[in-house]
Amino acid sequence: MSEPLKPGLTATRRVQVDRERTISFMGDDCRVYATPKMLYDIEYACRDLLLEHIDKGMDSVGTRVELDHVGATMMGMWVDISVTLTAVNGGAVSFDFSARDAVEEVARGKHNRFVVNIEKTAQRLKAKLAKAQ
Repeated sequence: MSEPLKPGLTATRRVQVDRERTISFMGDDCRVYATPKMLYDIEYACRDLLLEHIDKGMDSVGTRVELDHVGATMMGMWVDISVTLTAVNGGAVSFDFSARDAVEEVARGKHNRFVVNIEKTAQRLKAKLAKAQ
């Protein structure tokens, strides 16, 4: 574990917008970064920042997202996703994020995650599955 988990920690991840990250219904000439794929990349940027600052055997799960997708990024372009940890309340953590391509801001918002013990969470999930069966 490096620097303790605290508000103000930041990270930036560059994502190449490949074919798998784009919508297809506008045709091949107008393939743009799909919102669900962007959200996936944002969640992982936040998770990766947390993993640098939490103990081994711990991870995090997403609990809330507020995402404004405000610009289109064409396939083949890159996007820089910048995340900032804004609050830590026990295992609950909050982030602000923004995303920019080479031309403009394309997204902004907030994301909440909860830090969990992997082993304990797996046990809880297996118990729930057993009840459901």
